[in-house]
Amino acid sequence: MEDKRCVDSLVIKNSHVLPSDTNNHGTLFGGRLMAYMDDVAAIAATRHARRNVVTASTDSVDFLHPIYQGHAICLEAFVTYTRTTSMEVFVKAITEDLLTGERHICATAFLTMVAVDENSKPVSVPCVKPETEEEIWLHEGAPRRAQQRKERRDESKEFSKRFGTEFPWHRKG
Repeated sequence: MEDKRCVDSLVIKNSHVLPSDTNNHGTLFGGRLMAYMDDVAAIAATRHARRNVVTASTDSVDFLHPIYQGHAICLEAFVTYTRTTSMEVFVKAITEDLLTGERHICATAFLTMVAVDENSKPVSVPCVKPETEEEIWLHEGAPRRAQQRKERRDESKEFSKRFGTEFPWHRKG
């Protein structure tokens, strides 16, 4: 399998923030932004692997700047790191006041996507080849982020085991 450049998976998506996209503060619903991020990450990962993909995890999403109704939201995503079947995808969201041209980074996140075959079984993906200073910096930090994800996933499994499917105060016995 031939290595692929980060830029080969680059996705750029722009959307106008409409009233139906906003909350009572006139800003984009956080969940809508997260759905946009998942969408562009999936496209970038699919473009890299040329396979169907599923979302394995989303790292924390910090909302750094509000996204107002009437503004535009631009999302950029590309694969930064690969393992055997998984891909780390960096997503950056930028808001723009279309009347003034003022732009702000409103969120960044890393999503982990896994390539799957027609039976939803994980399949190998090509390695990624970073080229720019920023891509190399993201690539070099990926093993540390992967370890943090593993620790977080282990903790989530412990929560699941402890709490099960019922609320603690509803348990019988």
